[in-house]
Amino acid sequence: MTPQAAYWAEEFTPDEQARLAPYVTNLDQPVFALRNLPETVKGALFARYSRSGKTLRRLFLDEFADQVEQGGSGGALVAPPVGQARAEALFQRVFDQYGDDSVAQLGGAHVACEQASNLLTKQLEWGRLAAYLEQSTRYVSYADRPGGRWRYHLDPDVDASDLGPEYRRVMDGLFATYAELLPALTEHLGRVVPHEPGSSEAAWRRAVKARALDGLRGLLPAATTSNLGIFATGQAYEALLLRLRASALPEARSYADLLLEELRKVIPAFLHRVDREDRGVAWSRYLAETAAETAKVVEAVLGDAPPAPQPGPSVQLTEFDPAGEDKVLAAVAYPNLHVGEAEVAARVARLGAEERARLLAAYVGERRNRRHRPGRAFERSVYTFDVVADYGAFRDLQRHRMCTIVWQPLTPGLGYDLPGDVAEAGLAEPFQAAMAASAGLYAALTPRFPAQAAYAVGLAHRVRFAMTMNARELMHLATEAGHRGLAEAMRFVVHDEPGGEAGLGRLAAERRLEQRVDPPANSS
Repeated sequence: MTPQAAYWAEEFTPDEQARLAPYVTNLDQPVFALRNLPETVKGALFARYSRSGKTLRRLFLDEFADQVEQGGSGGALVAPPVGQARAEALFQRVFDQYGDDSVAQLGGAHVACEQASNLLTKQLEWGRLAAYLEQSTRYVSYADRPGGRWRYHLDPDVDASDLGPEYRRVMDGLFATYAELLPALTEHLGRVVPHEPGSSEAAWRRAVKARALDGLRGLLPAATTSNLGIFATGQAYEALLLRLRASALPEARSYADLLLEELRKVIPAFLHRVDREDRGVAWSRYLAETAAETAKVVEAVLGDAPPAPQPGPSVQLTEFDPAGEDKVLAAVAYPNLHVGEAEVAARVARLGAEERARLLAAYVGERRNRRHRPGRAFERSVYTFDVVADYGAFRDLQRHRMCTIVWQPLTPGLGYDLPGDVAEAGLAEPFQAAMAASAGLYAALTPRFPAQAAYAVGLAHRVRFAMTMNARELMHLATEAGHRGLAEAMRFVVHDEPGGEAGLGRLAAERRLEQRVDPPANSS
């Protein structure tokens, strides 16, 4: 059995425990499900979760409990479950006798996953059919020590080995450097970034802090723990558990046990196959065995060499369909005609440039912001990119895109990105020393703990990954494939406030937040 990591447990007063107990499945584990709460409350909790350094339980007590306990439309759901035993019997019969997995798409749960490393969160967020909100390294400081220790995952096997003290020393050093440089970079940015007219002192300071946190997040290692909120169906959770149980990362396998225990408290009928020897166990074994065998065969027939340092980030378009724009136009026209697709494609092929532009313009309309996207016809044109970028940027893309994304192991071999703000503040030397310590720990761990070695790699280090995306997802890059009609059709007007990346990109959001919380006297 996979050793269980030592997770810190937050302390609550007896009164706080009594207030929490009806709404969470446990009071002391890093994984717990929400219950007896309206969907709007659970959604609002997770929304705050991503920008707060607090645990979800503490966040609920501080900001939501009073409103829930007051009742009303947003209050607790006090009615007992109706027909629970009958429903579970029905699901058991449907699953076992008919194999109708689609039934498991009709029920779901909100689960808080806390103290999960940045390697584990990528596995938790692999599934497409789920919603995720992860604690932001851009807006949350990691300079505190909950439970008396810096926020990093300590693998039990590594900790029990003779490398344990070195692991702790390097990790403690990385976080200590982060905590030491944060006030220095914040002070520097406060001097060089102007306080724009019309912005309050509080909004400006929050924006300055966000930029400082963004600049230093590359110091944080992949072992850095994060809080993650998940909303998914029973089917999606089953698939997630099977993947975690097949993972080479011990943390993932032990976390699967925690997840299963809590999910069975809220949606037990959806998960009875996960640990059955002939079903879920066999499936996880298949996933693990094929992954291991594939790695062996790739090494045998293709070979590999250590990654060579890259001069900087890069994005290369490696594959696209030259006829992609024609296919989009055919998909645009198809629902409005009464002939087969081959005939639609033939008619599109005879169109001139002006007619093609008119068709695209009608389908796209006037896009007033980036969220105004045309329909699924744009999904017919597909592009693949090979990308080298820092791990922090990769995390953002991996979590939010409905794309096919695969990545190579995280190592320090591709080099790292030194943020411009850090260099301009005169803080490059300690940043570079931290990256060297990170690489040294990785080298020490790799021979004996290959799956855990990536914990040592900083978020500033680069990783190589491939993304396959359709034009609807990747509208602003379509021109690289020569699809200028698609690229032109996808333009939209951005009415951003001044500042941008050269100033404080977060300042406009802080202004809007202040207006919502404390609107001017003449506002409606």
